[in-house]
Amino acid sequence: MRLQLTLLALILAFASSVADANSRNDKNVKIITKKEAVSLALDKYAGRTLKISEENQFFVVRILQPDGRIVDLKVNKKTGEVNKD
Repeated sequence: MRLQLTLLALILAFASSVADANSRNDKNVKIITKKEAVSLALDKYAGRTLKISEENQFFVVRILQPDGRIVDLKVNKKTGEVNKD
């Protein structure tokens, strides 16, 4: 019986430490700013920023390119990855 209680206490302590580590990891995730999203988008496609909006986990950056074309880019808020919409 004493061994079972000790094992139960160890299991509960381990589960608690895992939960604490997971919550700390969620708080340490850096979300990029709109300014950073624009900078990342302009690094990939030259031009002038016309508009920036938010869609769930992305910023959508609309750029007017030097040749007159307009391109919409999705910038992931967590990773900073830039993809053409």
